[in-house]
Amino acid sequence: MPPSRHADLESIKKYLDEKHQGDNHPVYKLALTSEALMANPRWNKGMGFTAEERETFDLVGKLPVKVNTLDEQCARAWDQYKTRKDNLARNTFLQSLKAQNWVLYYSLLGRNLKDVLPVVYTPTAEAISNYSHLFRRSEGLFLSFPNRERMEKDFISATQGRNIDLIVVSDSEAILGIGDQGVGGIGISTAKSVIYTLVGGVDPSMALPIVLDVGTNNKQLLDDPMYVGWQHERIRGQEYDDFVDKFVQLVRKHLPHCLIHFEDFGVTNARRILDRYRPQHACFNDDIQGTGAVTLAALMSAVGVTKSKLTDQRILVYGAGTAGLGIAIQLRDAMIQADNCPREEANSKIYLIDKEGLITKDFGQDGRIRQGQEEFARPDHEWEEEKKASLKSGQISLLDVVKKVKPTVLIGTSTHAGGFTEEIVKEMSSHVDRPIIFPLSNPTRLVEVDPSKANEWSKGKALLATGSPFPPAKMPNGKDYVIAECNNALIYPGIGYGAIITESKTVSDSMIIAGAQALAGLSPALTDPDAALLPDFQDAPTVNYEVAVAVAEHAIDEGFANVKWGKAEVREKLKQKIWRPVYGTYQFHADGEK
Repeated sequence: MPPSRHADLESIKKYLDEKHQGDNHPVYKLALTSEALMANPRWNKGMGFTAEERETFDLVGKLPVKVNTLDEQCARAWDQYKTRKDNLARNTFLQSLKAQNWVLYYSLLGRNLKDVLPVVYTPTAEAISNYSHLFRRSEGLFLSFPNRERMEKDFISATQGRNIDLIVVSDSEAILGIGDQGVGGIGISTAKSVIYTLVGGVDPSMALPIVLDVGTNNKQLLDDPMYVGWQHERIRGQEYDDFVDKFVQLVRKHLPHCLIHFEDFGVTNARRILDRYRPQHACFNDDIQGTGAVTLAALMSAVGVTKSKLTDQRILVYGAGTAGLGIAIQLRDAMIQADNCPREEANSKIYLIDKEGLITKDFGQDGRIRQGQEEFARPDHEWEEEKKASLKSGQISLLDVVKKVKPTVLIGTSTHAGGFTEEIVKEMSSHVDRPIIFPLSNPTRLVEVDPSKANEWSKGKALLATGSPFPPAKMPNGKDYVIAECNNALIYPGIGYGAIITESKTVSDSMIIAGAQALAGLSPALTDPDAALLPDFQDAPTVNYEVAVAVAEHAIDEGFANVKWGKAEVREKLKQKIWRPVYGTYQFHADGEK
């Protein structure tokens, strides 16, 4: 029997591990034989082909005589992986493995999830910035501006005859930590697709990574004779909008139920593209909504520990770019939905600070307020004294705001290393019993405060979550405090899969909030106030299943779903559709899969 919504992780895992009849022994009819079969990563088993299959598919003599189990193949591949000395070499090894054998690749990753995450989920900067120099074979679809007139032809060629549930697309302008990488951003699209399969259960044959090659403003790439993308400055304005629109309309025309996942679009484009297409199609921006959703889940967990409500919080977001603004909007929307808080009142509980200080209404007079920030801009008259006393031309500093507002929540998305100083943490802690401090900037060298320092300066009172993995901090009683990692991969695959399974017309705010509530409900801190605010990443597959259930149920409730079954069947439908990296039994058929 499916577990209840409030079941613990172990109960959910047990349910998911219960084998459906035939699940672990699927039978496939294939038309491929010999070298063509071994060259196809979807069907290749390598040393895993049985003796009977080797005879049937003309593989005898083309492989050594021994037959290996998948366990044996994983052990060999893991030994090979460990000989690689750095993340770039490991990334290259895994890419090669994926190009040979999908089942082995995903089985290896699933068995070593936490170890391989930094190599797969966030490909090394070297791997992406050196994409053109490391290029061996293409993966995914490259839609280039010079070829815009034939975009539909190229799109159909890549999708015809395939059941595509998911497209992950990037224009590569704002790749985390390394910025504009032009066509190399295909590495981000493929990595995100991998995570959808690894922890979300999406069949890899039904996912398509895409890069929109609209040029690059990276001078190093523009001057590099080895660069494989379009060597031209980025197009802007109407030309850019028309190109993106042509792509989206092709998806709507040919794949009407396919989820579009936008990734690493620039700050001037990310939100407006999302806002433009959300009413038309199921789409999702991980940098905006994924970051906001996982932060909301961590905050809901922290609020549960303090036995308060979201609307009781005074929230300070340090860093008002794409991620920071996305978090602010997500938290505001959750207050409206979960606590029935009026929109204006919810806005008033959130303070945004960017590089020019606290965002106030007068920022709008000279165009310093970007779309979406205006609702959070503070009235000027509230801050006249601080502006007069400011040493930086009227800028209101983070410390000024902490002293006056006495925030209960401090969130960092600024990439200002050390921005949460000892004085700031101590000032905040002096007014709050359990200060909630989330230094989320990536990579670790840019984090606002090392969580062990925040723990020390708050005398062990702080409830902490970070954007990168950190070791546990020591509590005053000597106990380890596990630092929760606000890793988007704990939630975005589940949000996406919930929309996919229901063929939802959109990904609504309430669907995302439902996913965040499901994630928060699995928090270890709810049973032990000194435990981590979020589940461990090793549990990501189970966690994302539960997120997907909540999202799918809300899609049905809101009337966005395009399926004929109801909420009572959601858990079983999701379980049945989860792709698992297991070898099936192959039978030859002239009209079979190719």
